Amino acid sequence: MNHCLLEVEVLEAPQVRYTQDNQTPVAEMAVQIEGLRPDDPPGQLKVVGWGNLAQDLQNRVQVGQRFVLEGRLRMNTVTRQDGVKEKRAEFTLARLHPLGPGTGIAPAAAPAPTRSPAPLPTPRPAAAAGGPAPRRAPAPAPSRPPAAEPAAPVWDTSPLVPLGDDDDIPF
Repeated sequence: MNHCLLEVEVLEAPQVRYTQDNQTPVAEMAVQIEGLRPDDPPGQLKVVGWGNLAQDLQNRVQVGQRFVLEGRLRMNTVTRQDGVKEKRAEFTLARLHPLGPGTGIAPAAAPAPTRSPAPLPTPRPAAAAGGPAPRRAPAPAPSRPPAAEPAAPVWDTSPLVPLGDDDDIPF
């Protein structure tokens, strides 16, 4: 199964074009991915979004924003001007998750909704003489302070397998 999650920084603003046959919007943008090791250079990747997602990218994504992208990774063979064929990675976007404040996709820290206590039932007037006594309303439950907002998720970008100085791959 081909399903990837990538933490990226937007390098180029999304540009939208349309297919010739049914005019489906297609957005393309360039992103940067940090290297696995501190001395590794960052990698660049082309991200493609289709349909409504393409228009959302165009309207809401700006250069410098950080996201977690969810989607599929594929390899394209491209012929350069000098005639050499080259393989390039392309990411087909399925979902976009903002990281940090000011991303423009979703509010970073929305205030927690406050809950007002439920209204107490009003006592009924006493019935005529000889009638049943009016009921008392139960005591209200003590109010709780508003819940603290959960902290923003922290992504661990370290490799799953410890990398040593010997880059021997066992396969």
